[in-house]
Amino acid sequence: MKMIKAIIRPEVVDRVTDALELGGFPALTKIDVFGRGKQSGIKVGDVVYGNLPKTLLLIVVDDSHLDEATSIIENTAKSGNIGDGRIFVSPVEESIRIRTGERGTHQRVHEIQRFHLKNSHESDAGGKEPHET
Repeated sequence: MKMIKAIIRPEVVDRVTDALELGGFPALTKIDVFGRGKQSGIKVGDVVYGNLPKTLLLIVVDDSHLDEATSIIENTAKSGNIGDGRIFVSPVEESIRIRTGERGTHQRVHEIQRFHLKNSHESDAGGKEPHET
């Protein structure tokens, strides 16, 4: 399993999360953050904004779905301008379900998500089944 950490512009969050869901990746964590990249913020007139609002998306995917998930994020969040964001990928050694103590992969979680996604999108033929991790 891999953890995708995507830092993106807040104005593209809904578009990215919708694209991820349609691509079969409905499970994610979204956190509002502040930070800066290489450009060290922006200067507007005499005012310097050192830290800019961004959104951090955390997504765990199976190794075999990593390229697909990161491509969805990159292609949906990209404007071509400085400050579009960054995607980081790191390994996930283990997952523990707090409620049950179950350890291992997210397979059961995604079986449940697939059921709910399928039922909520019965009339939406454009959505894909959630990917198992």
